[in-house]
Amino acid sequence: MLAALFWICAVLIVYTHVGYPVLLWLFARLQRQPTVAPPHSIPGLPTVTLIVAAHDEEKVIAEKVANAKALDYPGEKLGIVVASDGSTDRTVELARDAGAHIVLDLPRSGKIAAQNAAAVGARGQILAFSDANSMWEPDALRRLVEPFADPHVGYVCGQVRYTDPEGDNLEGAYWGYELALRELESALGGVTAGNGAIYAVRSSAYVRLPTASSHDLSLPFRFAKRGLRALYAPTAVATEKMVPTLGGEFARKRRMMVGLWDIVIGGRMLSLRRYPPLFAFQLISHRLLRYLTPLLHLIVLVTNVLLLGDGAVYTVTLAAQLALLAGAAAARFVPWLPLRMARYYVTVTASIAAGLWDRLRKGSPGTWQKAEGTR
Repeated sequence: MLAALFWICAVLIVYTHVGYPVLLWLFARLQRQPTVAPPHSIPGLPTVTLIVAAHDEEKVIAEKVANAKALDYPGEKLGIVVASDGSTDRTVELARDAGAHIVLDLPRSGKIAAQNAAAVGARGQILAFSDANSMWEPDALRRLVEPFADPHVGYVCGQVRYTDPEGDNLEGAYWGYELALRELESALGGVTAGNGAIYAVRSSAYVRLPTASSHDLSLPFRFAKRGLRALYAPTAVATEKMVPTLGGEFARKRRMMVGLWDIVIGGRMLSLRRYPPLFAFQLISHRLLRYLTPLLHLIVLVTNVLLLGDGAVYTVTLAAQLALLAGAAAARFVPWLPLRMARYYVTVTASIAAGLWDRLRKGSPGTWQKAEGTR
């Protein structure tokens, strides 16, 4: 029984990080039909409301509004809304001065609440969303709305390119891996998650989410249940500063993970009814197993210790696990890339467990915080 538990969990860890991407690549190679209508089939550009939820963003909000107004998109078809979530600085004043069409001065209720409030009065056929510190390329909005020519598309996310400051955070390298998976998923069942920097939804399909939720993780699976696809548009590009330190990245992901299980369990992500089979396979492989990785690692470590007397193979597997942990610890003093990668992996995996611990101790999150060094 112990041996079976050990090998099942070990295989699942390897599968979610390595086996799943390989399977996606093979499936994509067999995919023959295009999943998105070609750009020239769009009869006309839709009207768009670009919503920027902001809390104490006086450092960047004027630049963000100017960036939005400079997009290569007809001015009469683009509305810019800044939804200030209880800002205590000059965010509201600066957004108005910069020329945002609507500025909502809302009480502090959280990012989702601010986005919901902005969406209520929005008139665009498409609702686009961005963070205050994310700057879009001039053609990003045109590229982002192209897939909506297909009436079965409900959600589209673009590509975030992180500017890499000097520091010890390897999030940029991991993000390249994640974007490759996103492109493969988009070509098959649809993306299983997006990002907050650049994405859009069909306004008629917009879902008002509870404050502990997030658009990034919730909208793709909710739309899949309604027969709408969530796609990735890699040519719709935004840039954003990356957290410079691994400690800062751990804190950022830990905050993100606090509300994770409210979405996975409370948000009924795991209710597999009404999912297309391929999307359900992607969701389990990429999301659920990834979020269970801390538990899987713990089970593998404990069972490995208990199995040490059952063969030399368990001595080797325990040595490999201890080498990973030792390499992660050594990376603080020896900045060798393999050691840094080990430290990044251990840190990010630990952030999932830390977020769950915070959720159990403090309850569901309401408000949101900016990551240090990203403005």
